[in-house]
Amino acid sequence: MTETKKTTGFTAEERAAMRQRAKELKAQQSAAESLQAVVDRIAALEEPDRTNAERIHAIALEVAPGLQPRLFYGSPAYANAEGKVLFFYQERAKFKVRYGNLGFFDGAQLDDGSMWPSAFAITELSPADEARVAELVRRATGQSA
Repeated sequence: MTETKKTTGFTAEERAAMRQRAKELKAQQSAAESLQAVVDRIAALEEPDRTNAERIHAIALEVAPGLQPRLFYGSPAYANAEGKVLFFYQERAKFKVRYGNLGFFDGAQLDDGSMWPSAFAITELSPADEARVAELVRRATGQSA
């Protein structure tokens, strides 16, 4: 006799993220409104996510002021001039995990040989970590060091 594994589908957190993304796609926001939505979302985060997201936000705007902050599945994200999200910060509380996630999409120019990391777990950012994030943002946006 074989056992069958019952799947329950998406978790409540995953369904909430999908609803948030659908809402984001429906809302046509100006750059200022998108920026304010990101700032408001960061302010609503619990610690240490709030501090991590604030630092990543500041680094992104300093290193690559041409990026467009916006929400992506309810998380702070940064898009290029074509509107493609290059990277995002996903807070740990969203999916009840022990670390936040700084994730990069394929538009980010992080290629390093035939294999490279595209996401980084973050518990808290040290000054050395902040320098690494700044370098990753530079690379993601095609800037040389």
